[in-house]
Amino acid sequence: MILLRGGDPWGHAPGSDVLVREGTIAAIGPGLAADGAETVDVTGRLVLPGLVDAHCHLDKTLYGGPWVPHTAGDALADRIGAERRTRAAHGVPDPGRIAALLETMVAGGTSHVRSHTDISPELGLSGVEAVREAVGRLAGRVEVEQVAFPQYGLVSNPGTAELLDEALAAGVENVGGIDPAGFDGDPVRHLDIVFDLAARHGAGIDIHLHDGGSLGAWQIGLIADRTKAAGLAGKVTISHAYALGQLDDAQAGALAERLAEAGVNVIIAAVYSFPVPPIKRLRAAGVNVACGHDGIRDLWGPYGSGDMLERAMHVAYRSTFRRDSDIEVALDAATYGGARALGLAAYGLAPGAPADLVVVPARTPAEAVVTHPPRELVLKGGRVVARAGQVI
Repeated sequence: MILLRGGDPWGHAPGSDVLVREGTIAAIGPGLAADGAETVDVTGRLVLPGLVDAHCHLDKTLYGGPWVPHTAGDALADRIGAERRTRAAHGVPDPGRIAALLETMVAGGTSHVRSHTDISPELGLSGVEAVREAVGRLAGRVEVEQVAFPQYGLVSNPGTAELLDEALAAGVENVGGIDPAGFDGDPVRHLDIVFDLAARHGAGIDIHLHDGGSLGAWQIGLIADRTKAAGLAGKVTISHAYALGQLDDAQAGALAERLAEAGVNVIIAAVYSFPVPPIKRLRAAGVNVACGHDGIRDLWGPYGSGDMLERAMHVAYRSTFRRDSDIEVALDAATYGGARALGLAAYGLAPGAPADLVVVPARTPAEAVVTHPPRELVLKGGRVVARAGQVI
């Protein structure tokens, strides 16, 4: 039993205590009594729920290894091709590097991760196995779900659909897709396969959609319509959705309404100068918005820290958020929005929720996002898993 005394739990009265018992939050409020509890004074500290990275690529990471110069061109096909040619020479996937990245994520307060794992005939399920091995090394300090991801194409890469089926049968939680039109060249067949696999395995769906403009917008509508027809509200996600950030207000608003009606999540990474979907407009329409890192120090690019407060800062900055209330919207995407996208049954700062908690030396949520200071204390399921930025 642990009592966090006198902190500022997000969404609760300042100076409230958080009582943790048997891995869950037992109570939140001022002046709680807890005989025999380990008491930690967190006065003046912000208490957040465990952070959620709703979109990354653990299997690709070079984290913790020697520096590898990035040599790929700027086009999507260039990055995919360069990674495909060189990943074996760099030992990708590497459970040790994945575990090193996960340790950094845990030290930063991340409690849940969704990782897109490359599946293709040349790779088999090696990435799935590597991620599982790395997660096992963290011994319950973080929860990771995977997306069976056809990075090199689905319709255009024969044999991939069968391997996605195999991955889902082996317990992978989600099936992915990638630019059904612009990259794979057959949007109808691509989505037929993805939605059929999801239906047969009871899996979630998470589709990378980099296609912009009218082509991207058309596919967003197509995914929304299929989601609604299949009754999969809450279980389908569009990652990136760059087209939403390129449309005029009327077009973006209309698509937002369709996404909300269908129950499709949108996940934003806010990387480089790629378009950022209009978060506030989406939320106003009722669309759940989450965020994640995308690649973290891999053959696609050298950036990424594993710190979800820093990622929320990028989302806020790219969205030109300046008011504290707006910056807090980005934090919501890195916490509650991510939890909804992952379908977590219980989450947050409320009695009965798992005690996944992060103590931050900041007075307000906006300050935590902008400054993303070191995490003083991290709990996972009521267990202290990191102190002062170090995993224990």
